[in-house]
This record gives sequence, structure tokens and C-alpha cells, in this order.
Amino acid sequence: MSRTVSVVNKPQAIAHHAAPRRSRRRLALSGLAALCSVGVAASLAVADAHIYVRIDAFGETTTVRTTANTVAGVLASAGIELELGDTVYPGLDSPARHGTTIEVRFGHTLPVEVDGEEQVHFVPALDAGEALTSLAAGGREVRLIASRGGGRADVSLPLDVEHGPIAVVADGQTKVVQYGGGGIDAVLLAAEIDLSLLDHVSVVDVHTAGVTGTGAAGLAIIVERVVTEDLTEVTVLPYTSQEVEDAERFDDLPPIVRQQGVEGTITRTLRLRTVDGVETDRIVLSTETVAPVDHIVAVGTRERPPPAPGTPGGGAIPESVWVALAQCESGGRQSVISSNGLWHGLYQFRVDTWQSVGGVGLPSDATPAEQRLRAEILQARSGWGQWPACARRLGLL
Repeated sequence: MSRTVSVVNKPQAIAHHAAPRRSRRRLALSGLAALCSVGVAASLAVADAHIYVRIDAFGETTTVRTTANTVAGVLASAGIELELGDTVYPGLDSPARHGTTIEVRFGHTLPVEVDGEEQVHFVPALDAGEALTSLAAGGREVRLIASRGGGRADVSLPLDVEHGPIAVVADGQTKVVQYGGGGIDAVLLAAEIDLSLLDHVSVVDVHTAGVTGTGAAGLAIIVERVVTEDLTEVTVLPYTSQEVEDAERFDDLPPIVRQQGVEGTITRTLRLRTVDGVETDRIVLSTETVAPVDHIVAVGTRERPPPAPGTPGGGAIPESVWVALAQCESGGRQSVISSNGLWHGLYQFRVDTWQSVGGVGLPSDATPAEQRLRAEILQARSGWGQWPACARRLGLL
């Protein structure tokens, strides 16, 4: 199985003690090695009290001369301080014998993502390769969650090579750069790769991962561009139409709209995540629903009684009279409204008068046939005096 360490850039610090502690301990080991060389000749008289022990740390093995008789004592005399998460082999209580090799792995407090779940682990590792081997045991999918520094990935774990070519795969291109230390950050800097806060960085073995175009490089750093975007998605909810019966409305009148239909909406705010342009996640942040309003049409069910002779609709008043009256009152315009807003339609009804003869809504919204019917009812009830000026002009008064 190929080994992969993936880095999800986040603003938290990662293994913040590792870099300065590494530098301090390496100096201590180097100093001890020098002292050992100088002190051999000066201490022949007490040679039997000293032993030589090898310390393997930071990828280097240094031989030290000490009088300590336990592993803990050897490390203390070498100025190596251990912290939570560090591992030592053999154990601290083990006896220190001449020729013993003590392996020290300094722990890194690493936020990691294991099978999609964020966790915090203490990982004793020398480099990215050892961290990978420890974290990915059992075939789990593991990502290291790293911090950011200076606008680039800040990963305190070095790469598990000292020098040589390393391939960098990003933005559809592969670059091979010479590695001289400094970890992932140094490689990205050399390859002129800038990262955003969300980009993923993976360290892979080019042979097991199948990365091509890498030349002599054995390792590849793969950069995946991660972009998140919030967007709004609106779904229209159609309204329904229904008819209702109106027992007060004559059945020979056309249907009338009682309530205008209005479409509803479902508005979702989404967070879209893409990796190298391919959508990987779509999360619903919020949902707001506005219900549709039904479209309601009223249909009259009241049967109109047949007109008696001499009554409105009975043919006693000629059609030409009503046409002339409408022309006089409104210029024959069925939807006209007076400038003061009081008079409506062909026969210039007031709204209260219109309602008194069975009209619904505004007279100016009614059909010409309904306006004519209401005018006939009003004339039969109150006479031509309802239209005094025009009735006189037409000789009806």
C-alpha cells in the first residue's frame, strides 16, 4: 500500500516545540562528541568508570562517553530533555551498558484527520515517512492537519530524504527541485508554489503512488487546490388553482378571481467545496421556505330569474338607450375611473351603490355585461334620476 501524508492547512500551531528543541539537542550532542574526543587522553586513570553509548536522534548517531548507568542518566548527561509524546528505546529505566544504542524519537503533537474524523495524536517520528508509518497503521486513511506560516505550508516534520531531487505536482504540472533540507515548506518555496489556507499537500513515494514525469526523484509533493464557495439556490414552488362556488353570484356571470396565486420558494444557502476543480462536498448551511399562495376563482351558482315584461332585461328599454347612456357617462369605457376616484365604469357607479345592487369588487373591474345588468337593476329600483345630467340630455327625464 502506498504511503501518503496529506496536509490540510489550518491556522493552529503544530508541534511548536519541535524545531527549537531539535536545534538545541543537536548542539548538545555535537558538543558532547567533541568533549569525548578531548577527554579520552585526560581520563585514562578513571577509564574503568566510563562507558561509550550511542544516541540515535534527529537522524544522526553520536557516540558519547558517560558514567551514567541507566538510559535516563545517559540522556540527562547528554542534555536531552524529554517531553510528552517522546519515545526512547530501550526504556528509561533500562541499564546503560558499554556499546548500547539508545534510539530517541521526539513526539510531535499533531492534529490529524483519521478516516474523516479530526483527532489529536502524539506521534514520535523523525520525519514525514515515520509519522506516516505510525499514523496509517491498519490501512486507515490519514491526513496531517498542518498550520500555515508566511503564506505557505508550515510543516515541522522534515522529509525522509537528506538531499536530492524531489518532484512537486501542482496545477497540472510537475516540477523537480533539488532538496537540501528545510522540509515541505522549503520544497514549495523552491518550486514557487503558493498555497491558500485550504489547499492539501501530500507526500508520496513516486513508485508506489504511480506518479510519472518525476525523473530521478523518489518522493513527490502533491498539491491539491481546495476552493470553497457559498452560493444561493432557489427552487420555485408552483401555486395550485382552485374554484369555489359563490351562491350569491349569478351563474351566467363569468368566474371572478378572489385571490391571485403567488409562487412559493425554497431558498438554500450552500457551501460548495472543490478539489482541483472537482466538486467533493455540498453542505446546506440554511434553508428558508416561503409557501405558495393558492389561486382562487369564484364561480357563481345562483340562477338568474327570467325577466318579466317591463322590467330590466325584459326588453322594455331599447339597447340603444343603454349604449347612449354609457357613452354619455364614461365615453363607453368600461374601466374608467373619475379623477376623484368616486365613480367607476360604463355607468359611473359609486362603489357603495354598486354593492347595493349585488356587485362585488370595483365596478370598473367588472365585465360590460355585468355593469349593464347592475345598471338595469339600479334603474328599475330608483329610476333614471341616478344619472341626472345624462338622462336629461337623452330625454329620459
